[in-house]
Amino acid sequence: MESMPKPSMESDDKLHIVMLPWLAFGHMIPFLELSKLIAQKGHTVSFISTPRNIDRLPKMPPNLAPLINLVKLQLPQVEKLPENAESTTDLPYDKVKYLKMAYDQLQQPMTQLLADMAPDLVIYDFAPYWLGPVAAKLGISSVLFSIFIAASLCFAGPIPVLKGEDDRTTPEDFTVTPKWIPFKSNIARFRLFEVKRVFDDVTSVDDENIPATYRFGAGIEACDVLAVRSSYEFEPEWLKLLQQIHQKPIIPIGLLPTTAYDSSDNGEAWTEIKEWLDKQSKRSVVYVAFGSEAKPNQAELTEIALGLELSELPFFWVLRNRSSVADTEVIELPNGFEERTKERGVVCTSWAPQLKILSHDSVGGFLSHSGLSSVVEAIQCKPLILLSSWRTQG
Repeated sequence: MESMPKPSMESDDKLHIVMLPWLAFGHMIPFLELSKLIAQKGHTVSFISTPRNIDRLPKMPPNLAPLINLVKLQLPQVEKLPENAESTTDLPYDKVKYLKMAYDQLQQPMTQLLADMAPDLVIYDFAPYWLGPVAAKLGISSVLFSIFIAASLCFAGPIPVLKGEDDRTTPEDFTVTPKWIPFKSNIARFRLFEVKRVFDDVTSVDDENIPATYRFGAGIEACDVLAVRSSYEFEPEWLKLLQQIHQKPIIPIGLLPTTAYDSSDNGEAWTEIKEWLDKQSKRSVVYVAFGSEAKPNQAELTEIALGLELSELPFFWVLRNRSSVADTEVIELPNGFEERTKERGVVCTSWAPQLKILSHDSVGGFLSHSGLSSVVEAIQCKPLILLSSWRTQG
C-alpha cells in the first residue's frame, strides 16, 4: 500500500483506512481480504457494512482482529425492499435495484461517519459513486477498488462511455473489439450467445435506479487512485491500457485468494465430506459449484446433470436450487438422477468448505460459473471447466 497517496505525515506513521464495499458477498469478501493485507502492515481498518452482513462475514484471524474494526451501519428501509434484506444473496434478481436505492441513502450517514472518523484514506466500491466527492470535500484521499480485472474495465470503456455516451446499442456491437482498445484480443469481446444472456444488464436504463456502468464511471472519475484486483504478471498490457484510458494512477493489488480463518476446522460438515473424498481415486472427482448467487435455469441444470451422469466420473456438486431465500423459481434435478448416480456422486444442498474441497488430492477439476473469486481459488491447485455469462446479483 506504500504507493497510495498519503497525507503529510512521517513515513513510519500508521494509517486509518475506511473500507466500503457493495452489499454482495462477491464484493465484501475481496474487500475483507484487502483489509487483512492492510492490517498485516500494521494499519487500522474500519470495514463498514450493514449489521446482518457484518454478522455473516468469516471469522477474523486473531492476530488481525484488533486492527480490523467491523462497523455496522443500519440500512435505510425503502419501499419494495423485503424486510431483513441486506445483501444480494437475500433477494431475487429483480429486487436488487431496491437494495441499491437503500444503499444510496447511506450517503448522509457515511458523510457523517467519515467526518467523525477523519480517516487517512477511504477505499470504496463501484456502487457508492457518491463517496469520492464526499471524501474530497472532507480532505480525505480516496481509492476506488474494482473487484473486476483490468481487461473487463478496459472493455467497459472510458468515463464518458460508462456515464452514457456509448454507441454500442445491440448485442452484436459487443462481439467486436471496442475502438479504444488498440490491439487485437479475443478477450475484448463477447461471443453472441454470451452477450445475449447479459445484454439487458449491460445496456438497460432503469428509471428507478442509477445504472451500474454510470456508478463505475462517476466513481472512477472522482477517485484519486483506481485499484484493481489484478497483477502485472497476470495482465500487463491491460493494466497499462487502463492507465491510458483513465489517466490516473492504477494499483494492481493482486488476485486476493481467500484466506478464511475458522478455528473449528469447519466441524462435522467437513469431516463427512472429507471421508467421502478420501475414498475416491486421486484427481478423479469433478467438483461442481456455481457460487453463492449465480443460478442456471431449469434447462441448463438438466443438461449439466445429464452430462455429469454420462461422463461416469465421480462428482461432488454443491447445488443451490434457488439464488436467494426470496427466489420462488426453484430448479430441480432430473427425475432419478441422484438415485442413478449415488454410487459415485454427491449432491450437497447446504454450505460446503470450497477451499478445503479444492485442495483435496481426489479432486481433479472444477466446473464453475467463471466467478473471479472461484477462479482465483481454483487456479492455485486445480484445472478449471468454465461456464460463462450467468447472471449474478452483484
